[in-house]
Amino acid sequence: MQDKQVKLRQTQKSDLAFFFQFQLDKEANYLAAFTPKDPTDKEAYFEKFEKFLNDQTINTQTILVNETIAGSIAKFELEGDAEITYWIDRNFWGKGIATTALKYFLTIENIRPIFGRVAFDNFGSQKVLEKCGFIKIGTDKGFANARQAEIEEFIYKLT
Repeated sequence: MQDKQVKLRQTQKSDLAFFFQFQLDKEANYLAAFTPKDPTDKEAYFEKFEKFLNDQTINTQTILVNETIAGSIAKFELEGDAEITYWIDRNFWGKGIATTALKYFLTIENIRPIFGRVAFDNFGSQKVLEKCGFIKIGTDKGFANARQAEIEEFIYKLT
């Protein structure tokens, strides 16, 4: 799927170097909240995500904007439920990239229901989910490594 600028393609191992750099951004890490204990551990990052690329239950796509890697989006399963996750490089925030990419992704990944979780104060990500038809159905609390605290997260669902 594509429009003039935003395109998705299957993630390649070489994309992981870009994704690793994106998640080192302190502000982005804070907003994502539920991140690895040590986001600077490159070896652990690559080990984890290389396994994901080989897992048939995970659909990972790379988000391209004018052929530049702008982020990632994926469907994974958690306790039997399909969940969505995405990460956009901060250079592309506020331009509708995440919303466009998620809309495209939902045409590729048509399993429903599908859930999204977002930190209570990540308003940008909440708007992305809502623009794509997700409805807030509840809340949960969990330990957010990026904040070193337990925080509330909102649970969204698309049916």
